[in-house]
Amino acid sequence: MHHVKRSRAGRDRQKQKKAASGAQRSGAPRDYTKYRHRLSLYKLPPIDEVSLEEFELCAVDRLRALKCIETAKVRWPKRGEEYDKTLRSTLKDNLPLSMSGDPETAFDERRKDHVSHFILRLAYCKSEDLRRWFLTQECDLFRYRFDLEDSESVSDFLKINGLSYAPISHSMKEERLNKLAAVGFQNNVDKVMRTDYYKVAFEEAGELVKSRRVYIERGYAYVPKSDIISIIVGAFRAQLSAALTATSKALPSLEEDTRLLPMLTNLSKQYLGSDYGNTGNKAVVAVTAAAVHQLAPESFPLCMRHSHNHLMENHHLKHGARMQYGLFLKGIGLTLEEALLFWRSEFGKAMSMDKFEKNHAYNIRHNYGKEGKRTDYTPYSCMKIIMSNTPGTGDAHGCPFRHFDPSQLSLRMLSFNVPKKGISEIMKLVNGQHYQLACVRYFEVTHGDDLHGAMALQHPNQYFQKSREIRTGGVKVEGDESSKSAGATTPAAATTSPATPESAKMEIDAASDDDLIAAMDALE
Repeated sequence: MHHVKRSRAGRDRQKQKKAASGAQRSGAPRDYTKYRHRLSLYKLPPIDEVSLEEFELCAVDRLRALKCIETAKVRWPKRGEEYDKTLRSTLKDNLPLSMSGDPETAFDERRKDHVSHFILRLAYCKSEDLRRWFLTQECDLFRYRFDLEDSESVSDFLKINGLSYAPISHSMKEERLNKLAAVGFQNNVDKVMRTDYYKVAFEEAGELVKSRRVYIERGYAYVPKSDIISIIVGAFRAQLSAALTATSKALPSLEEDTRLLPMLTNLSKQYLGSDYGNTGNKAVVAVTAAAVHQLAPESFPLCMRHSHNHLMENHHLKHGARMQYGLFLKGIGLTLEEALLFWRSEFGKAMSMDKFEKNHAYNIRHNYGKEGKRTDYTPYSCMKIIMSNTPGTGDAHGCPFRHFDPSQLSLRMLSFNVPKKGISEIMKLVNGQHYQLACVRYFEVTHGDDLHGAMALQHPNQYFQKSREIRTGGVKVEGDESSKSAGATTPAAATTSPATPESAKMEIDAASDDDLIAAMDALE
């Protein structure tokens, strides 16, 4: 792993986190009866005073952890060592729950865990899709943490939360030793003696009984520790699902709070990395209008290459694509003067210069903060593009992995010389709605580079930066916080050779329909 100097943004964030943690120590005395265990079912909402700064920091840190879980599950569906290592590192940085240490640290960590859960519960209760996402990630987080607890800690947790799942005694286990060993996959007497078993009412272990994974006696199921978590997570899921529904009904009461509502609304679309604005960004190298045409096939993500190709073919982009593509070009280093030259040269092929100056030049200067309210606009993140309106006829904005028809997406990648195996792998991720991971896989296939889980692709300009590092043989660009932000993971590396810039220039129009259809048939 390369050691890089921590960016100013990273140092500032660490200062903010220290300040937020210091706020608790300087405030009211700790009530150690509140958080008696590392694990929580989050039954009661917090009643503490929380500053707006701490409110946002807690929410963002938990969001980083949940996004890491989401990507890690796709990267390592069978879990394993790398999955555990990734989650352990991300949770340590963003949502730690110390196994030991001084009581004050333990209290502060558990308080942050508790508060951050309820903040995101508010942010993710507004729609069925958001509730489903939050519910899935929270259950996986709970499961991961539960697996780390020892037998004594699990017993304490069950007792504190009124869950009547008591581990059976050693003598009870010996009496049923052979019967317990006869149940389960690759089970034996030695394994049974090393495992804790819990006595659970038959009706609460329905799924385990159905799959014949537990021993039944007199209305009780004898459940090993590895399976008791399924019952507890099921109870946690049912409770949280009901709570999210209740919260969504109560949310309108917050509409009058102008401080919290905008923050909560934005959290579900939160981008956690660099904004790739030019102001103060020393990593951005100036790009000329002429260079854009060479950079597009070499280093543009699929969304921006689609917009670029549409512009070259039609010499015009509708407003949505002009904003998305124009701000991306600004982020890669295209200055205002070069931007005006670039857009004028393309639009001028389909309209007069007077019409361009009247209808479009102002908007370009506005994007650079030189007109109107002088706002220095930043490029769109992946999440903003994915969540944007579905492109209509003639539009060239949006995320191809999210908005393209599957056959159209496959044909487009085929025209860019993406290998058939790579297309199949990408389409599997698309079909699973893992659009950003599909983009990472596209990056790996077209660059022949194994990212080894080092990049969670969250921004088109991040894609461009990483591509230029590889194409030019450079080192990691300082200031890229996004790989750390989600603790994220990527799909396995490609075994195919990278597409060359020359071969990547082939467009759909360059191949006949019959050739493309025949090639698509070969994929199936």
